[in-house]
Amino acid sequence: MNTEGFYHQPVLLKETLAALKLSAKGLYVDGTVGGAGHAKAMLQAAPGIRLIGLDKDETALTVATARLAPFGERVQIYHSSFAQMKQALSALGWSETPLSGVLLDIGVSSPQLDTAKRGFSYMQDGPLDMRMDAKKPEARDQRIEGDRSSSCSLTAADIVNGWEEKEIARILWEYGEERWAKRIAAFIVAERAIVPIETTLQLVGVIKKAVPKGAREAGQHPAKRSFMALRIAVNDELEELRQGLDAAQKLLKTGGRLVVISFHSLEDRIVKDKFNNWARGCICPPELPVCVCGHRPEMKIVTRRPIMAGVEEIAQNPRARSAKLRVAEKL
Repeated sequence: MNTEGFYHQPVLLKETLAALKLSAKGLYVDGTVGGAGHAKAMLQAAPGIRLIGLDKDETALTVATARLAPFGERVQIYHSSFAQMKQALSALGWSETPLSGVLLDIGVSSPQLDTAKRGFSYMQDGPLDMRMDAKKPEARDQRIEGDRSSSCSLTAADIVNGWEEKEIARILWEYGEERWAKRIAAFIVAERAIVPIETTLQLVGVIKKAVPKGAREAGQHPAKRSFMALRIAVNDELEELRQGLDAAQKLLKTGGRLVVISFHSLEDRIVKDKFNNWARGCICPPELPVCVCGHRPEMKIVTRRPIMAGVEEIAQNPRARSAKLRVAEKL
């Protein structure tokens, strides 16, 4: 495979390396190894560390394996969601070793967006897929709306063509913060009654009809929010983030750092809330004059405000504009 065709420029790279406080003999997890931009920099910055790279995207794993091959046994690559971090570490023989740091770079990468057949892009025509793990079985499961229990082979086409109008409207509003969610959902249901909506540009056409021209935000594609919402729903990204954060927090050693880069307000809110909950001390009702719970903080928040990209980085990589980096340390 030509790995040069899969290049993902890592955002906030210097800030990430500083936040991780790489120790000479530490064990680190890059839970979204992708094109290995962050991982390679970590291995170069601290020659003594060991790194485990996880990703759901098998194409990304192939690229990461090739790019990190020069680091030999210092690197192990594994096909897994970061939500199953504990199971992945166990499978690789690291279940008894506390982690010195975990990096989670949340969201979809540029190579995924740029590959039309993945179905993430509203700018290119392709099948309406949007699965991060593109090699999952093609057979459709029987998962109902909101049910996350079964193995996911759900695609965006399944949602658009099979879910009830109110459920489509709900995810467009909750995950995409799309103000025209109800109207878009109604147009989708009307269109699919005539012909199935199976491609990205077919869906874009429906959304453009639904969003009034005068209401479109300047500089933003009318389908942007809807496509993001569908992607989040297909991959259950928000619940996966919650599970991944919990897994990382438990696996860190004292002094270990959890570094999270998010690109969406919903993701950032989840990270912020998790960090705040872990950093809380007493959880007694406020009316009690003396603490009786004995609860102690589990993490220390290192970044009270998120670290964001500067003007120079944004000019070189526009994707960095919405990136927010938060850091917490295990107590």
